[in-house]
Amino acid sequence: MTTPWPRVALPCSISTPTGPRISSMSEQQEQTLADTRAPSFDVDWWTMLSDPQFLANPYPELNRIRELSPIHYDPASEIYFVLGHREFNAMAKTPQMGRDTRFWAKGWSSPENRENDPETYELFIEFQPQMINANAPHHRRMRGVYEKAFNPRSMMAHRATIEEECRRLLDELPADRPVEFMNAFANPLPHRISLRLFNIPEAMDEPIARWIAALSWLGNIVMTPAQKRQAQQAQSEFKAYVRDHLADRGAHPEDSFIGLSLAAADAGVMDEEELVNNVVMLISGSRTSLTLLGNGLLSLLQYPAQFEQLRAQRELMPRAIEEMLRFEPGSSLIPRAGIEDFQCGDVVIPAGSLAIGLVGAINRDPARFQNPDAFDITRRPNHHSAFGGGPHICIGKALARMTGEVAFNALMDRFQRIELAGEPVWWTDRSDQRGLNEFPVRFGY
Repeated sequence: MTTPWPRVALPCSISTPTGPRISSMSEQQEQTLADTRAPSFDVDWWTMLSDPQFLANPYPELNRIRELSPIHYDPASEIYFVLGHREFNAMAKTPQMGRDTRFWAKGWSSPENRENDPETYELFIEFQPQMINANAPHHRRMRGVYEKAFNPRSMMAHRATIEEECRRLLDELPADRPVEFMNAFANPLPHRISLRLFNIPEAMDEPIARWIAALSWLGNIVMTPAQKRQAQQAQSEFKAYVRDHLADRGAHPEDSFIGLSLAAADAGVMDEEELVNNVVMLISGSRTSLTLLGNGLLSLLQYPAQFEQLRAQRELMPRAIEEMLRFEPGSSLIPRAGIEDFQCGDVVIPAGSLAIGLVGAINRDPARFQNPDAFDITRRPNHHSAFGGGPHICIGKALARMTGEVAFNALMDRFQRIELAGEPVWWTDRSDQRGLNEFPVRFGY
């Protein structure tokens, strides 16, 4: 039996450790809210977002729903779904919405959910103290530790590491027979890069990959009891390993990612729990790159004229990477919780509410993108939302872009022929991420 996102009654008032008090509304306030609430069409959101057929190709239905309205309200869960590009960017940038889900009055961290689903409550509370779950000023305090290290100029210092890990994997790829691309290349490359950046030895590649896979279910709409148990165990083991890794101070240069983390803790910028959780989160961020590699190569193979143009004009690679991210984004759901009432167009998203950006719809909004359902590696400008937006935009975006550029250039340099060797299979058991479960490819010289 699966556990859906919690749907519990709104308490008369709740308080959060870092947030304001959310009180019950008067009748007049409720009427005002009703007048500015997003339209509610006949969409069974939870059935749709967990339907394998929808997940295999969500775009036709997302386009249809977005045409009805850029923002939808689901009365069953009292959640707002944002499908318009302009509306999502407004929501992502405003300080009235944030990532601290303790502000979500009906959410995982609510007092009611602690009683109704203690396993899920403990999972989220344990992982709460970190930058992606924090609002200002705590978000800025933690993110500031790493922001310079993750900017494009700083990432250039790690390009040799990316190229070396890429070369090692390419050397193992056989030619002229089918290869499962995700297992052979797309999954291990960003994972290895991430671990090397944090000075983690190769012996830990496999156990950390297991922990990351188990923890990745925390973003999904449903978690089975088995997935909760696996996530709890992974969380405990991963955090214990990171604590031991941080304790070995002599192994980490001051300018390394671990060195920056330790310096921030020594200066009182982060406490120990924040330190450990942020390192776990940053290491786990490799999934952004793995979906770019898989989804991006599939797009190139499905549009061979574009692939040939890219081979002939490598200077288009940066634009091609952006189009891969727009056309088949790896992140599907981006949540924000209301800190204060937020006016988004004609709709008010109340404090205490959850709003979810549907990236597949946002990235194909014709109000922002010309011919949005076409894959065009020359597209410019390309203001997609694959990395989110606002203060919480993905901190690892420069690393993901560099990984993609190095990997696709290396694949084209190494192989004259790259072709599908069977039918690719999308993930159809998760709604929060879009990636390939099976991707058979044949390479040839």
